[in-house]
Amino acid sequence: MTFQAPKGVKEYVPPQASTFYAIRGKFAETARLAGYAYLETAVFEDTQLFARGVGESTDVVSKEMYTFTDRGGRSLTLRPEFTAGVLRAVLEYGLHRGQLPVKVWTDGPVFRAEAPQEGRYRQFYQLDLEAIGSEDPAVDAETIALAWQWYTALGLTQVRLMLNSLGCAECRPIYRARLQEFLRGLDLDEPTRARIEINPLRVLDDKRPEVRAQLDDAPLIGDHLCAACKTYHCQVKQLLADLGIPWEDAPRLVRGLDYYTRTTFEFDHPLLGAQSGIGGGGRYDGLSEAIGGPRLPGIGFGLGLDRTVIALEREGVALDVPPRCEVYGVALGDEAARSMFKLVSELRAAGVAADMAFGGKGLKGAMKGADRSGAAFALILGERDLAAEVAQVKDLATAEQAEVPLSQVVDVLKGKVK
Repeated sequence: MTFQAPKGVKEYVPPQASTFYAIRGKFAETARLAGYAYLETAVFEDTQLFARGVGESTDVVSKEMYTFTDRGGRSLTLRPEFTAGVLRAVLEYGLHRGQLPVKVWTDGPVFRAEAPQEGRYRQFYQLDLEAIGSEDPAVDAETIALAWQWYTALGLTQVRLMLNSLGCAECRPIYRARLQEFLRGLDLDEPTRARIEINPLRVLDDKRPEVRAQLDDAPLIGDHLCAACKTYHCQVKQLLADLGIPWEDAPRLVRGLDYYTRTTFEFDHPLLGAQSGIGGGGRYDGLSEAIGGPRLPGIGFGLGLDRTVIALEREGVALDVPPRCEVYGVALGDEAARSMFKLVSELRAAGVAADMAFGGKGLKGAMKGADRSGAAFALILGERDLAAEVAQVKDLATAEQAEVPLSQVVDVLKGKVK
């Protein structure tokens, strides 16, 4: 077979896929306990949703989107991020007409055409959480806290929270003008100079060393916040402190998308090297109007599943993943195989992860399968056992074996594995 996954596509296969699945499950429970409902959104959207929402000057829109024309001549784009699509769905289905904030979460693949490297892929996976319809520092703190609690529940101990405020429509223009004045005096290429006029904050997010070396004396947004934004930011930090969540002030943190306002944050992990960001987000109070909706403030985040998996590996954290198989059935003979098939089904119905040897394997080959399955117990059934209406239950760790009446097999094994 000569086919392979496309370059830059991250796939998960057993056993690593079990970790991938487990961390999603922990997030689902974290979100549920905080009143967030699951939302499933389209994988591709009208291209203009991202152009207007994310911002045409961003690298995401200008360089990284997978855009195509469908058979009807419509320009569509594979989602490069979740927030714009989630907000579109909230507006389309009228969720904002009910209780506010609308609290939803989702997950799945996201697509960006960038150079593949460890932790950065063209198809990658994110967990996304959004609280839409409220402008309250407590909502900001809750959003950040849920991500922090999830990282902590996974067992990660080296995650750092970077925190900043990007101001509002009142104070941002003043800072924007000061920043443009500073940037125009630097030695920058023409595309970057053009960006100064469109969205100068994006220059601060430039990763090229030759650009970053010139930004040391750039004015900081924190020095230009209006009184309302200063108060708001202090309240967010105080609420985080009340929860015992540590943060680091990151005055140059602007993130990569145009829609962010006020609270902006990023989670870093030092063991991931240059690609240390493992998640982040912020407030986007003007995004709804940008895509044609009513004023609807919101805040959310996207957490990278791929980078979280790497962070767990780097810290040596092994999650408590439910076993793929707890009981493995070994049947000797056709009649025994029929009975075993029914027993395995009954075990599953009782909540026991069960599998069995297929294909008429002999005892030696079937027991090898039992060892490879990771099961704690083997359930052995031969023709002689059938006649006596019993089965053999073998503890694969101790090799101890006991005879159990067929009528009690499910209850006995359920008790042993639970």
